[in-house]
Amino acid sequence: MRLILNVLWFIFGSGFVLALGYGLAALICFLLIVTIPFGVASLRLAVYALWPFGRTIVDRPGANVPSGIANIVWLLVAGWWIALAHIVAGVAQCVTIIGIPFGIANFKLVPAALWPLGREIVELP
Repeated sequence: MRLILNVLWFIFGSGFVLALGYGLAALICFLLIVTIPFGVASLRLAVYALWPFGRTIVDRPGANVPSGIANIVWLLVAGWWIALAHIVAGVAQCVTIIGIPFGIANFKLVPAALWPLGREIVELP
């Protein structure tokens, strides 16, 4: 079931478009050198946006104060825009019964978009 949902998400649920957007953001962050940690987080989000079903985000045990400070910078610069886009897309997808799983997947991406550093993506059992 997860495979079917992930394939449908990739084609119809905006998974490909989200991954491209996160990938472009990562490329820009890598070019600016100082923002490489944000680029790594953006690549992690791109992979998660491609195949969100069957995976979840958990806090990384070794996350510390620098991750929190960097997350605050991320939140102010880009995080709230990305989270707002996920919320709008999720609400739009939840309008139809068929789109509800895709809307829920967009809502799952909101916390990751707001606070990406100090987290990791894990497979669900």
